[in-house]
Amino acid sequence: MTTIDPPRVAPQLASPLVSTQWLADHLGSDSIVVLDATVQQSRSAEGGALWLSGLQHFLVHGHVPGAVFADVLAQFSDAGAGHAFARPSVDRFEAAAASVGVDNDTTVIVYDTDGGEWAARLWWLFRAFGHDRVAVLDGGYTKWFREDRPVHTGAVEPREALFIGTERPESWAGRAEVEQIAAGIAPGALVFAGGDTIGGIPGSVTIAASALHDREAQRLLKPAVLRERFAAVLGAKRVVTYCAAGVAAASDALALTLLGVPSVAVYDGPLEPWVDPAGGRAV
Repeated sequence: MTTIDPPRVAPQLASPLVSTQWLADHLGSDSIVVLDATVQQSRSAEGGALWLSGLQHFLVHGHVPGAVFADVLAQFSDAGAGHAFARPSVDRFEAAAASVGVDNDTTVIVYDTDGGEWAARLWWLFRAFGHDRVAVLDGGYTKWFREDRPVHTGAVEPREALFIGTERPESWAGRAEVEQIAAGIAPGALVFAGGDTIGGIPGSVTIAASALHDREAQRLLKPAVLRERFAAVLGAKRVVTYCAAGVAAASDALALTLLGVPSVAVYDGPLEPWVDPAGGRAV
């Protein structure tokens, strides 16, 4: 007699964020996959940004029990696009999602060990390819570890999975749209999520992703405080976030989504068209 496994019942996500307690309560559920999206940052000999896989940290220093390492640097980006962390094609994303054990019925919880920007990037990718059952762990691995919750080391073998993506082109903004918004031709607002090294496109509002977290409490700022930070753009019909590589921009996009902004996009492209090579500032 053939038996049919009952369908997996995924826990409900009330927000794009889940707390460490929520994850502890649901950890081990066969409907959940926890992903560690850590990318480690360094500097090259020339002083430029250098990104390294966080796999070694995952294996040696530990991770949330059962978490699978998701390589945002290699698997979940298009290395041939000519700029860092370019969004992958739908085929590439489908393969990457399946490789970490995610199917279309999976609830995905993403975290990293470094402020949440990498987790936000992977969260945004899942949503941009049609998967809404995804949330970021508020406070990430740092909060989990400081609360003395269980930690494992070593590799975790992902389960077999098949993921079918549905592209949402409205999740991304191209160069033409950014130029039109900057020129006042198209409706919308530009939010620069990076630091002061490059500077923002003229007409942008700068809201650094690094300033969106309460470092003492190890969590994203409360909604009332976030509303104050984003007050200048909350009335816009469309908000496009950007930075040097589209990673910090995903953190701003996460905050805007939490605040209920109806149309948010991340700019997928290089900043070279607006950067003065001599001064390193946007022009």
